[in-house]
Amino acid sequence: MSTEPSRSRLPFEPRQKRQKSAKTKASPPAAETSSNQNQRSPSSNESMAIPEVVSKRMARRMALLCGIPTFLGIATFFISYFLVTQVGLKLPNAAVLLVSMGFFGLGVLGLSYGVLSASWDEETPGTILGWQEFTSNFGKMTSAWRTAKNKD
Repeated sequence: MSTEPSRSRLPFEPRQKRQKSAKTKASPPAAETSSNQNQRSPSSNESMAIPEVVSKRMARRMALLCGIPTFLGIATFFISYFLVTQVGLKLPNAAVLLVSMGFFGLGVLGLSYGVLSASWDEETPGTILGWQEFTSNFGKMTSAWRTAKNKD
């Protein structure tokens, strides 16, 4: 994935690259296949799982960065209703729609930024804004996409 030899592997990154199975290879008997899958699945599931600390860190960031804009998107309707009925302010329907859509769009972006801005290293808590983590994690994600695309 990366050409940096000093970079340490994250806990949930696979230890080895997956090998493509040969298409001309005859399929083994069903009993052998199922027993091999049962033996490999617990260890591969554990190595591919996101650590609990990292998962909670991502969830906190997603709740904050998605929850606030989504709340504001919903509150836009109540605030505009109050302004129209009680204050007598004439608001165009399109303005209310665009403001609420803008807040909901920020909520969707907040989900993505919440995952990518959290530190994926168990020992490192990361920064408050998470910009350094975002650039690092976005680079890891795009390089993984390129690697997967080149394998296909």
